[in-house]
Amino acid sequence: MTGMKILTERELRRIVPLDREAVACVEEAFHALATKAVAMPPILRLDIPEHRGEVDVKTAYVPGLDGFAIKISPGFFDNPKIGLPSTNGMMVLLSSRTGLVQALLLDNGYLTDVRTAAAGAVAAKHLSREDACVAAIFGAGVQARLQLEALTLVRPIREARLWARDAAKAEATAQALSEKLGFPAKAVIDPKAAVTGADIIVTTTPAEAPILKAEWLQPGQHVTAMGSDAEHKNELDPQAILRGTYVADSLKQTRRLGELHHAIAAGLVTQDAEFAEIGEVIAGVKAGRTTAEEITIADLTGTGIQDTAIATLAVGQANAADAGTTFEN
Repeated sequence: MTGMKILTERELRRIVPLDREAVACVEEAFHALATKAVAMPPILRLDIPEHRGEVDVKTAYVPGLDGFAIKISPGFFDNPKIGLPSTNGMMVLLSSRTGLVQALLLDNGYLTDVRTAAAGAVAAKHLSREDACVAAIFGAGVQARLQLEALTLVRPIREARLWARDAAKAEATAQALSEKLGFPAKAVIDPKAAVTGADIIVTTTPAEAPILKAEWLQPGQHVTAMGSDAEHKNELDPQAILRGTYVADSLKQTRRLGELHHAIAAGLVTQDAEFAEIGEVIAGVKAGRTTAEEITIADLTGTGIQDTAIATLAVGQANAADAGTTFEN
């Protein structure tokens, strides 16, 4: 008989906070992607256009890990209008040896939120200037909050500007962040003003047309674009890719559905152009930022290896804390 552990969102929120351990977990996953024979198939995506819905299924196997995760991640972007969150979902952790289900993580998208924010922190740690202290966040949802929180784990952030299409939501989010993080976060009406003088810019929206213009970028800035995880999504002006040093989470993915995909479609970059991946920068195989004046851009589309990493961390934490419910099957 083997037991399967079931963990609820409430339990997972208690045992897997967004902290330096979560950031290190995702950093190690990126490192593994660059240095190990990781098996990571393309993302399976189902679109449900009449309800502004999409469902992504992601997975990856990392040699040496006892388990691998399969994640089901729905995003239904009209949900907030009826009082529901736009994202939810679950992860299943299976044994790498036998394929048996080890754990069911009923996280409603919480673990995805944590690993996505942690990936933003990893990008900033390896690509932004070490003295970066002013952040500009595009968006006012869960990721806007978490991305800023994650930045504070790796950089001495002392000021934040938030821009969102919904000015009232940006105002409320900025106020909540100021209270939580203890430094001024203010809502800005003009997106260009948010970017001017910022050290790190993070775009966290489901935008389908560019919201960050290439000409706004200034020397020394770092940009993390994490909203473009489907072919039709696009946050950066494709010209921005030419302004600085571009780094992908997975080049295979960003060529197909990231910001790079739009630069290729616009004829600005060739389909087979080579760029560094963040794992290669972490591993020291390729260069990231080399000068203080350089503009750097991280294109994060979300990878299955991040899900396997965070699910493995969650189950390890659950075992240590004796959390969750074990079912014999």
